Amino acid sequence: MKVNGKQVELATKQTIKEYLISLKINPGTVAIEWNGEILDREKWSETALNSEDKIEIIKFVGGG
Repeated sequence: MKVNGKQVELATKQTIKEYLISLKINPGTVAIEWNGEILDREKWSETALNSEDKIEIIKFVGGG
């Protein structure tokens, strides 16, 4: 699977939400592009990742 342009291996079958938690990323602070589409947050718990997937984890940044 590719994450933010880098090849990574999944140790176990995981959903997008489980993967984010394993990376210690707060799911409330990111958006996910999954195979070229922005994925609704409600679908993260039911969308299983596989080796052909390409995801982009987009972090929100505040400014001022």
